[in-house]
Amino acid sequence: MIIKAYTLNSFAKSIEGGNPAGVVLKADALSENDMKKIAGIIGFSETAFVMKSDLADFKIRFFTPNEEVDLCGHATIATFYTLSNLGYIKPGKYSQETKAGILNVEVKEDLSIMMVQNTPSYYEILDKKEIADFLNITTDEMLEELPVQIVSTGLRDILVPVKSMKIINSINPDFEKIAELSSKYSTIGYHIFTLESLYGSMAHCRNLAPLYGIPEESATGTSNGALSCYLFKYGVIDTDHASHIVIEQGYSMKKPSEIIVSLTTVDKEISQVKVGGKALNLVEIEVEI
Repeated sequence: MIIKAYTLNSFAKSIEGGNPAGVVLKADALSENDMKKIAGIIGFSETAFVMKSDLADFKIRFFTPNEEVDLCGHATIATFYTLSNLGYIKPGKYSQETKAGILNVEVKEDLSIMMVQNTPSYYEILDKKEIADFLNITTDEMLEELPVQIVSTGLRDILVPVKSMKIINSINPDFEKIAELSSKYSTIGYHIFTLESLYGSMAHCRNLAPLYGIPEESATGTSNGALSCYLFKYGVIDTDHASHIVIEQGYSMKKPSEIIVSLTTVDKEISQVKVGGKALNLVEIEVEI
């Protein structure tokens, strides 16, 4: 069976940047096993499968090369850019049914995409030494004033604060141990960040998710939604700057990416989380299963 699919780069800062995703439209007739096979053949960190929904404008399922995940920010950006670019939808507001719930998405006139994520949930604060050991860094290289904490706006991530760009770029992760620890805490992986940046952004990040077959990812929407909420919670971001947060990622992979986060706050509490950016390099491919 030949399946038409699309590939493109979400959150791209430049033509070579962003995070590649696969998109399969009209996927209603595909079985779960078919979707797993297609995602494995395409080989990107996530592939999105678009179906009809009785609850929203679209139902979308997300698969890594290894298994299904509840939500994927960059694959959502890729999906709605593809739908818009091919003329299935116009700029406007839409809803998607996902395993993380029904979430809203806005397609802007410039074809940038902003997706609504869940409001934040803050979970365990973890021992810094346990986390640092698997990155081959010391606790002295981590920010003292911020905790290592599991936070979710749809997917549970371990947020890891380090002191500098030099440290984040020197990290030599033990992927096997990171996968074991991610499984232990039921998380996707490590989202490592520093408040230093190349271009005046709020943070500069690396994302490691070896448990899901992704050693490193160049742009992660859900992780940066969670990171922005965490930075707001701990006072790094104030209400005056919460509506437009820019985060850098992917530079360690030579895939420059820019993620935009917008937090709506009421009485110093987060009432809405939006994450978005642009996509580039839309290509149609055929996958045989």
